[in-house]
Order: sequence, then structure tokens, then C-alpha cells
Amino acid sequence: MNDVLENLASSGQRLIQRISALLPASEPVDWSATSAAVWRGRDRFVALDDLDEIALDDLLEIDLQKERIETNTAQFIAGYPANNALLWGARGTGKSSLIHALLNRYRGQGLRLVEVDKRALGDIARIVSELRREPYRFIVVCDDLSFERDDASYKELKSALEGSVFRQSENVLIYATSNRRHLISEFMSDNLGARHHEGELHEDEAVEEKISLSDRFGLWLSFHPFRQDEYLEVVRHWLNRLAHDHGTRCAWDEDVRKAALQWALGRGTRNGRMAYYFARHWIGKSLLEDGDAGTR
Repeated sequence: MNDVLENLASSGQRLIQRISALLPASEPVDWSATSAAVWRGRDRFVALDDLDEIALDDLLEIDLQKERIETNTAQFIAGYPANNALLWGARGTGKSSLIHALLNRYRGQGLRLVEVDKRALGDIARIVSELRREPYRFIVVCDDLSFERDDASYKELKSALEGSVFRQSENVLIYATSNRRHLISEFMSDNLGARHHEGELHEDEAVEEKISLSDRFGLWLSFHPFRQDEYLEVVRHWLNRLAHDHGTRCAWDEDVRKAALQWALGRGTRNGRMAYYFARHWIGKSLLEDGDAGTR
């Protein structure tokens, strides 16, 4: 039996070596020329070339969130104490865009960004170990982060946040975005284990476990759906911005206002993303109509 196991192990190692030989060799990322990269595993960062050019001034109606995360980031870049951050709330309200806007604002001061997929959280200690040798400040971004009830991978992130991983490296922070405040899906049944003791409510251990992950982030920022006036203000911003970029003008009138509201109604939500999509639709349609009119 031992001989069989040894042969299987040997065959497995040879297979891994052959597969590795077929994979293209990757060059180390030159962080002096690279602002952002994604972690692909196997000790490999892959540079991201096509970056979002969003600016902080493009993000409206989230002034408090913007101020707090920018202050935290400025502390971090200056080498002062700063917190890992959880940006949670309604979709399309600017959570991911805010992080990319921070990169655009502070890349000249040494800020860099690393995107990490949820499935790669087991590599977080390795990622931090690789980055702490670099003379830059890194934000490790876990975008759209959430865990199902039976997904134990959240323990990797929790361990990193509460353990010695980040205490050993002063040049790495985690910024995570999620639609869920507690990151892990919650069910009514989770509350059945709650109990009262001398007038105090004690949560079930399952609930405590779910909440404890979010508690490991020192900074919480909540994002909510826009009111109608907020949504329309963002629409006007993007209409003016895109019109300027394309050398045209866009008058704000009742027709545009109604069209913008109908657009949001058709998508079932009012947020910055829908405002941007509508502006692209309206400006593109206007340019096409102007072009067609000019050819007649």
C-alpha cells in the first residue's frame, strides 16, 4: 500500500511540473510603473492596465463617506495609524468607484492597489508578505465581498484582520466592499438560539460569529439608495461631463428630467451607476441624432 501511495504522489508531482512548464512565465510587477494589479495565485501579480479614470469630484451625494475614507487613506499614506475599511450598502452607490478614485488621487504619493478575489483569501498572508518588501503603500481590495452560510473561507479574512498579519506590515490595508453589513448571509433561524438572562439579550453563537467578521474592520462606511433630487443631481453632473468630453452641450430641461426618472424607474433603483448609464445613453443618442441630421 505504501508503494502505491508513493507512486501516486510521484506521478502527481510530475504532472504538476509538466503543467507548470506549459504555463507562461510571468514577469514580476514593476510597481514604479504599475498602479494596480490583481493577484492570480502562485505568487503572481498581474498588472492592470485599463484603469477606471474616475475622480473624487465625480462622486456626488456621498460627501461624508468620501471625507472619511479619504482621511483614512491620507493617514495611511503618511505612515500614520489607519484602519481597514468596510464599505457596505446599496449597489451602484459608488463603493468601488470611491476606492479607484482614491488611487487616481494618491498614486503620485505612492499609493498602489491590489485586487484579490474572495477565492484567493487563503493567500492573504502570502500577499502581505510579498507587498511589505515594497516601498509603496498598498490597498488590498476585496470587491463585492459576501459569504454564504456554509462558506468557511471568511475565516481566512477574519484571521488576517485579527491576527499578526497586518501588525507585521505597515504598508498594507484591506478595503472591502459588500452589499451586506455583516458579509455573511443571515437567516431567521440564526436568531432562534438567542436567549434572555436577567433581562439581557444574548445572541446565539452563530450570530456572534457572523457579526464578528465585520467588527474586525476599524472603519465602516454605509451607502444608501439616492433620493430623487440626489439622483437627478448626479445625472446632471454626468450629462455635463460627457457633453464636455465629446465637444457638445446638453441643456437641462423637463424632457431630460422625465427621461432620467423613467430610466431609473425601469431599472428599479436610483443610484450613481444608473445616473451614469442614463447620461451615456442620452449623450450618445443626441450625438447620433446630430450626426444623422448633418448627413441629410
